[in-house]
Amino acid sequence: MELEFSGEVWYWRGPAPWYFVTVPEAGCRELASASEVVSYGWGMVPVTAGIGATSWTTSLWPKDGAYIVPLKAVVRKAEGVDEGETVTIRLTLDL
Repeated sequence: MELEFSGEVWYWRGPAPWYFVTVPEAGCRELASASEVVSYGWGMVPVTAGIGATSWTTSLWPKDGAYIVPLKAVVRKAEGVDEGETVTIRLTLDL
């Protein structure tokens, strides 16, 4: 399964600060049906993500009925991405 969408980068200041992009509702519905097959611990969904020329392996986190994509620092730096910017993300579900 492949999914592409645009979303705003937001910052979570929790005990381990991180940057995320929330998957839009339509994409979350598709991912929810597939997650039953691939999800592991806490509803995490393994994916290969991409922004621009940069790809990385990660897991989508379930949050408030949606999924969020964590953006590693190395990815943000490589693509010049910061909080509040809109990015286009490509996701490929890892089976």
